[in-house]
Amino acid sequence: MGSLEKVAAYLAAREYEAEVIVVENGSTDDTAALVDAFVREHPGVAMLRLPRPAKGAAVRAGVLAAAGRHRFLCDADLAMPVEQVARFLPPALDGVDIAIGTREGEGAHRYLEPFYRHIMGRVFNTIVRAVAVRGINDTQCGFKCFTAEAAQQLFPRQRVGGFGFDLEILFLAQRRGMRIVEVPIDWYHQADSKVRPVQHTLSMLAETASVRWNYWRGRYA
Repeated sequence: MGSLEKVAAYLAAREYEAEVIVVENGSTDDTAALVDAFVREHPGVAMLRLPRPAKGAAVRAGVLAAAGRHRFLCDADLAMPVEQVARFLPPALDGVDIAIGTREGEGAHRYLEPFYRHIMGRVFNTIVRAVAVRGINDTQCGFKCFTAEAAQQLFPRQRVGGFGFDLEILFLAQRRGMRIVEVPIDWYHQADSKVRPVQHTLSMLAETASVRWNYWRGRYA
């Protein structure tokens, strides 16, 4: 709930209008009840409920339910300070279809991340760049911003329901000639993250192969 309170407070102080959509996808704790109570007190916040815990499916549902000119994806653990949302939006950034947070390169910082996690991420990214998404240093960062037009073109074609949905969406965007930029962010490793490095990396590798297979079969037409 702390993350949701920070996001709502930040947006309330902005001059633009915004909505917050929380997608609850089969949590086994008190998340749904807590968010439901928060929604009743904050008109700009809504909750969607999905029956199964699949991240890609949850993100797809949230993006397509949104109505804003920009659709910003945010991990629930708020590993990036919410104030850095401004880096993804006009006037700081304009004229792009997709802005994706990056934890790599000049201006980006990682904090508290175990060394083995960083190495695993770099190996996975090397494979992804070789077989699917060219020239992007950090496809799996959970903070991304899409224009409404880009979102409406890409997410209805999404087939991957797991953690590999990011690379599928970026793969499709590159095939459509969309302009993608990487935005350096400060990223703080969360010790209680739901990510299982070995299990999810293996599943994402399989999903990377499925993206190529779907493309060859014409499933993204």
